[in-house]
Parts: sequence; structure tokens; C-alpha cells
Amino acid sequence: MRLTVLGGCGAWPTAEQPCSGYLVEYDGFRLLLDPGYASMPRLLHHLTVDAVDAVLVSHGHPDHCADLNPLLRARALSDDSPPALPVHAPRGALDAVLALDRPGMLAAAYRLHAFDPGDRFEIGPFTVGTRLLPHFVPNAGIRLATPRGILAYTGDTGPSPDIPRLAEGADLFLSEATYVHRVPDGDAPYLLTARLAGRYAHQAGAARLILTHLWPGTDRATARETAAELFAGPIDVAVPDLAVEAAS
Repeated sequence: MRLTVLGGCGAWPTAEQPCSGYLVEYDGFRLLLDPGYASMPRLLHHLTVDAVDAVLVSHGHPDHCADLNPLLRARALSDDSPPALPVHAPRGALDAVLALDRPGMLAAAYRLHAFDPGDRFEIGPFTVGTRLLPHFVPNAGIRLATPRGILAYTGDTGPSPDIPRLAEGADLFLSEATYVHRVPDGDAPYLLTARLAGRYAHQAGAARLILTHLWPGTDRATARETAAELFAGPIDVAVPDLAVEAAS
């Protein structure tokens, strides 16, 4: 299983960094995970729009799903439209982004599969396990399993004992780390720090940690060093085109 980062900036994209967007590939299948703001231009450095086999969305905030709209537009409006794209998301999470165009304009471009966080299902060669994790809106922590590796992804979440359970034994643990040491009080139940990400990676026995969703302007080296205080394994920070292999 191969993970390629398209972007990992929290809240809004910067000149250098799109918001969340990840391409996960296994056995020739290409799964787009969380197509957030500005992730599609980075995707096009790696694939044509018709080469995406499915989309999986953790929650409905636009920094995790807004670029589903241009992806569907590109597929629907091309001269040779590809088959409907399977799109998996928590129930109701994509209502706003799917309503951006006139009714019916993109209907033939996608096939929506709604799920409830906690559900388990298959997408191509991936077995997908999900857990409801605390955020401002319903958010699905995601565990992608193949015979050759496990990727765990928090989406956006606050502190929860379910996080190390989600990431138990994962080859790659992709964890939001919006802040480095402390989340502001009003947001503390709904977001993580790099320090907490390191703690959860250690508790889960994950092989590798990738920090993502850093607040714009956060020093990446400081975030990595802080996570390393509690996690001894390899640590990366999500930046465009970072590619990592996960293999058990």
C-alpha cells in the first residue's frame, strides 16, 4: 500500500500547501481520501481525473471535501466521461458540496455511498473500518486494511481513547496535529496536538507517524520534535508529494 500526500494544511490552503488530500494505492486501485481545498491540482500531478477509482471522505468540512466538486466537474464535463465515481462519506456530510451546481448537473458523475461512523465496508481491495471520533461535525476515523499493510487516519478529532484503538498496529498512522503543544480551550475537545499524536502513536504500537492538518504557519520541525518526545518511530509531516510505502 502506498500513500501519497496531496496536501496537509489545516483550515485553508496556503501558497505552498493544499488542505487535506491523500492518494492511497494498492493492487492497482486508486483511492482518493479527503479531497480538501486545492488538493485537485496536486492530484493532477499524479493522475488524470478518470484514473481515480473511488473517493472516501472522513467528514463534511470543506478543507476535507471541497475539491470533490472540481473533480466531479472534470469527469462530468469531459468529452469522454468516465463511469460514475463511487464516493463514500458519512451520511449528510457532502450535502453542501454536492449542491454547489445546478440540480442534476453532476448526477451521472458519482454514486454516493453514505455510511455511519462505526460501519465496516469494502472499497476495492481495501477493508474499511470506521470509528466516530469527536469533532465539530460527525467525523469518521478511518482504518484501511489490505493483506500487505494497514493505514489509520484520524480525520479531524479531539482527544479520545478510540484513537489508539483505531491505529492499533498500523503500519502508517496519519494523525491530525492542528497545534503543537496546546489547543485553545474552546476547541480542545475537537482537535489534537502534535504531542497527543505522538502519545497515541506510541499507545497504538504504530510503525510510522505522519502529522497532518497543521495550522497554517506552524513550524513543521517543532511539531515533529514534539511528537518525537513520546513516539520513538519514524515521524513525517504531511507535505505535497510525500510518498510512503506501508507494508506489514
